[in-house]
Order: sequence, then structure tokens, then C-alpha cells
Amino acid sequence: MESEIINIFQEGKKFMEDAIDHLHNELRKIRAGKANTAMFDGLFVEAYGSPMPIKQVANIATADSRTILIQPWDKSMLSNVEQAIFAANLGITPMNDGEVIRITIPPLTQDRRKDLVKQAKKVGEEAKVSLRRARHKMLDVIKKAVKDGLSEDIGKDRDSEVEQMIKSFSTKVDDLITAKEKDILTV
Repeated sequence: MESEIINIFQEGKKFMEDAIDHLHNELRKIRAGKANTAMFDGLFVEAYGSPMPIKQVANIATADSRTILIQPWDKSMLSNVEQAIFAANLGITPMNDGEVIRITIPPLTQDRRKDLVKQAKKVGEEAKVSLRRARHKMLDVIKKAVKDGLSEDIGKDRDSEVEQMIKSFSTKVDDLITAKEKDILTV
């Protein structure tokens, strides 16, 4: 019984860490008015007859705080990269000069900033739902173990450990959301 509880704790902690990592990656994709190459993560370009991640066909770099440069390794890929950016509907317009694609990130309006903060909070709430789901699974295993003969004192101790774990991970979610909100609202 005790080994089953140890296993569920390890699984639960791993699941919660994965939820935090996922939140971190999702928050990186929300642009805050600054040039950030992470906004192209998950963007695929039609290359040599199959879709490929943009990072495999081009070098992506920030020239300054408002400009991103995309330089395909094969110049014939310029139009394909440009079409993929248009198709992704990122709210940006690529400018192709025959050598590189320049993307100027427009400054955000106050309304757009508020929308992005709402989007970040929504992603944060989804992460908290994942944490609660993991907590529920862990508590179910503990309750089952108590029913099967584990002492109630040990069960209560394990319950409090789960609550401490969820509190710790919830604080991490709140900290990430607060930092992103500050980043978005900074003009």
C-alpha cells in the first residue's frame, strides 16, 4: 500500500511539473509587444514537399526589441516562409526583401494588452485545473489505501502532503501569470 502511495506521489508531482512547463510554453507564445522568436514555435512551412518546423528551414533572430529577422537557409524558401506566416494569422505582416524576411512588431493598444492579460489568465486557470485533477487522483488513491487498511493518521498526513504540494504548484502558476501580466502591461 505504501509503495502505491509513493508511486502516485511521484506520478502526481511529474504531472504537476508538466502542467507548469506547459503553462510556461503557452505564456511564451503570447506576445507582449516585443519581438520574441517563440511566437513562431509550432509554425510549419511547406518545404520540399512536406511540412517542416520553421526553425528547421530558417534562422530566426531578433534584430532589436521590435524587429524579427527570418533568414531561410535556402533562398527559394522565402516565399514559402512568407506564406506560412500569413496563413498562421499571427497579426503581423512579413516584409520580404529577397534576402531575409523582416517582421516589425507593432506596439500594442491598451485594449489589446487587456485582451492578452485575459488570455494569459485563462491559460493559467487551465493549468490550475490540471493541478486540481492531479490532486483529485492522488487523494482517491490515499482514500482507497485507508479503506484497504492503511492507518488513518498516515492517510491524513499524506492528505496534508498533497495539499502542500498543490499549494506550492498553485503559487508557481500565480507567479508566472503575474510576471506575464506585468510584462504585457509594461509599455
